[in-house]
Amino acid sequence: MKVVGIRFRRAGKIYPYDPCGLELRKDMKVIVEAVWGIEMGTVVYTDKELPEGNDPAQVKHVVRIATAEDLEREGNNRKKEATAYDICLEKIAKHGLAMKLVAVEYTFDGNKILFYFTADGRIDFRELVKDLASVFHTRIELRQIGVRDETKILGGLGICGRVLCCHSYLSEFSPVSIRMAKEQNLSLNPTKISGACGRLMCCLKNEEDTYEYLNSKLPGIGDPVVIKDGNIRGTVKDVNVLRQTVSVMITGDDETDVRTVGVDDIMFHSRRRAKRLSPEEMKEMKELEAMEKGDKDSSKLD
Repeated sequence: MKVVGIRFRRAGKIYPYDPCGLELRKDMKVIVEAVWGIEMGTVVYTDKELPEGNDPAQVKHVVRIATAEDLEREGNNRKKEATAYDICLEKIAKHGLAMKLVAVEYTFDGNKILFYFTADGRIDFRELVKDLASVFHTRIELRQIGVRDETKILGGLGICGRVLCCHSYLSEFSPVSIRMAKEQNLSLNPTKISGACGRLMCCLKNEEDTYEYLNSKLPGIGDPVVIKDGNIRGTVKDVNVLRQTVSVMITGDDETDVRTVGVDDIMFHSRRRAKRLSPEEMKEMKELEAMEKGDKDSSKLD
């Protein structure tokens, strides 16, 4: 079954849709069926086979290519969202709720308004919903999201100086662990390996496979090796993963020499070992992983 990929928000999840015979192109605006009703989306790709794991019977349909009237309605919805945001802030203050409003989103048909917020724990917002419904006279839905989703919505710049990956192109969050930082010989100081959201940087995942492969070709620090040129025996003092070089400490009669050679110029018994964590690193790892789990459990952003 040939489908097109539709995305509803910038860097949002891509959903497969039946084009229903329409001639669609990338970046074209279309009106589609969604779980919450009729919605406007953007075509990301066309003419692809339905990804495995999807039931063809459950694939929704593209209704039509967006018209000028549809685009005007979408623009009006964006303007109304700004007004709804300010009103919701006032209502939150009125009810004294410990929550942070992140964004407001109108559905295309205007039948529902979604308010995204973050909070440290559960919030009883029943009275707030009633208050908002009396103002907007439509269905109101409040969604509690995690700090990763908050950053994805708001955007910003990373320490690399580029727009945050989650806001620019990353459709879904991949699991990131402290062991990835250890594998890449990075400092386990949370302030140095955390992103704008305060959680582990998503880009740690990007280079994980490369570092695992490169590390698998290197001996470990302290391992005995033999330099092929001269059949000299020594002990590994340091390794450069990206350059694939090894610093070998050679102990002579009364002197010690350190020689840097390429990994292809030495012989060693390959015994790839897991990176060992110190007690302090283990403690930091558990704290970071606990925060990661909390974000995953609270995230409800589509």
